[in-house]
Amino acid sequence: MLSKSQISFIKSLHQKKYRKENGIFIIEGIKSIAEFIHSSYQVHSIYYLPQYQSLLPKLPANIKLFEVNNAELDKISTLQAPQGILALVNIPKNPVLTVSTLKGAFSLVLDGVQDPGNLGTIIRTADWFGFKQVICSAATVEVYNPKTVQATMGSLSRVDVFYEDLFTLLSKVKLPVFGAVLNGSSIYQTDWGKEGLVILGNEGQGITPEIMNLISHPVTIPRIGGAESLNVAVSAAILCADISRNLQK
Repeated sequence: MLSKSQISFIKSLHQKKYRKENGIFIIEGIKSIAEFIHSSYQVHSIYYLPQYQSLLPKLPANIKLFEVNNAELDKISTLQAPQGILALVNIPKNPVLTVSTLKGAFSLVLDGVQDPGNLGTIIRTADWFGFKQVICSAATVEVYNPKTVQATMGSLSRVDVFYEDLFTLLSKVKLPVFGAVLNGSSIYQTDWGKEGLVILGNEGQGITPEIMNLISHPVTIPRIGGAESLNVAVSAAILCADISRNLQK
């Protein structure tokens, strides 16, 4: 049985304020939890229905285990349909992004992406295509939002996510800066080269004007049909796929 204080504490982590204050976030689902157990993240504690205990991988001794019932899991879960197991994970100290880590690779840069599901899907996409870094503006949704974490399907354990002042970063970096816009060059005629930053903007407003001015290579996913725009996570997937295809030539 969980105490009222335990339930209250875990429920508080549904909110950004308390995640930040306590340095802990929530993940749910056996697959995602297993990914984090085998990563550099530190899993704090695991709460599980009895039938899920046998599905857990071998655990470090410092992870606290709590068996719960359905009613307790319903109270602490962030999901409408809980997945039978939930873990609390320590938020790592803010990683330091150095310009040297960006060289020789491609990184996604998000300028004000607001939907947590979109951010999570972009991180999962980056992981699929081997992009190691996602760089976010301060206006981008929090990466430890439960909906974001859920949408990454464990990929957050492998992709480094940084929050940076994009104007300062882009002003000093000596790399090609590609920006996804509506009136750029076709991505299919773009020479991507071997490294660069790929900027995607806010779902409704696109890339902010100050960041737009720092783009050296505006690119467009050619439109054939009548849709007004593409979802930002879908755009990220198309861009990553084309970059990956070119890198393999």
